[in-house]
Amino acid sequence: MERLRKDGFDTANSGALNMAAEVYVTRVFSSPTQVNAAAWQALLAQEPDASPFVQHAYLSALHETGCARPLAGWQPRFLTLWRDDVLHAACPLYLKNHSYGEYVFDWAWANAYAQHGLDYYPKALVAVPFTPVPGARLLAVDEEARAALAHALIEHTRAEGLSSLHLLFVQPQDVVACEQAGMMLRHTVQFHWTNKTLSTGDAGAGAPVSRFTDFEHFLASLVQEKRKKIRQERRKVAEAGVVFRYDEGAEISEADWDFFYRCYERTYREHGNAPYLNRAFFRRMATDMPQNWLMFIGEREGQPIASSLIALDGAREIAYGRYWGALERVDCLHFEACYYQPLAWCIDNGIVRFEGGAQGEQKMARALLPVKTTSAHWLAHPSFADAVGRFLEREGEGIGDYLSQLNSRSPLKAPRLDEPG
Repeated sequence: MERLRKDGFDTANSGALNMAAEVYVTRVFSSPTQVNAAAWQALLAQEPDASPFVQHAYLSALHETGCARPLAGWQPRFLTLWRDDVLHAACPLYLKNHSYGEYVFDWAWANAYAQHGLDYYPKALVAVPFTPVPGARLLAVDEEARAALAHALIEHTRAEGLSSLHLLFVQPQDVVACEQAGMMLRHTVQFHWTNKTLSTGDAGAGAPVSRFTDFEHFLASLVQEKRKKIRQERRKVAEAGVVFRYDEGAEISEADWDFFYRCYERTYREHGNAPYLNRAFFRRMATDMPQNWLMFIGEREGQPIASSLIALDGAREIAYGRYWGALERVDCLHFEACYYQPLAWCIDNGIVRFEGGAQGEQKMARALLPVKTTSAHWLAHPSFADAVGRFLEREGEGIGDYLSQLNSRSPLKAPRLDEPG
């Protein structure tokens, strides 16, 4: 690749890439703040799944508050493609010297490298730190630019002498570009809730989807056993004297943000870990992205005892269950704060989907159903690439079987024979 001068920005590796009759200049930045925010947001706005976690403000806050920093193993190398000084493609790229905070586990691959006297770390990672949420990763003006970006990532990984490249929780448009570039796919399972009744009636294909009208309408879609269990769990919280309130966006007070963080931090430390995110990060969320947050606070006798924080996409179609914590132990309080209160709010506000985050079969009992998520991987060492490819084939078959088993235990009522679908 042709070496380019640094042009006043921090460039770890620059070059020119000629692909599909388009010439791009590759620039790699050591901080998201060095990428023009408006240009980044313009790319993101073109994606069909523009989650809040890929917003320039979110990524910048992670770095400027010290949550994702080189000393913690997150060394930013944001890779961008330019043509005539116009940003055509970009992605959040990191050099990682560990695999924490990713939620797609490759520790076994690292161990295999070590057993053969090879270095797995540092590796290249395209992801949002600490955020196992599917969404666009390869932002681009069109599919040609997206394909060029996938190839540029591999070339950058190879030129830097890194062991491997990993793109986590990618969306379908990214999968196409990654496969065309020769990457291997890996699948995991998450649990998402959909605001959709069993039947859309007789309106026919293309008609608006029928949504739940209230929480009881939603419960009616479940088998009797699950419906009874949810009512019992909610009753326990109510009988303990806990009531919930919520605020959205700029209406969330600084005192509530402070209380939320006390709960969040305490829950992490009770599990023996320091929290990934600090209070300064959430201050930035309150000032820079208030429209993307919804907070629930549980109170008993007028005193707050628990809180959960939900993220919202810009279109107000998707809600993301993210963080929670409690200062007191109340039976079933976690389920109420993290599932039932958010689901009731989603129904009342016409939210299409609620994503429950990584792992957790227990979410199925709350009608969050299994969905397959995808990551893409490229390994520089040919023998290890072959071995990982064979492993992924076997793992993929296992994921397919696992999904089939989960779907056979669906909490939803079976549709009547006279109902479509």
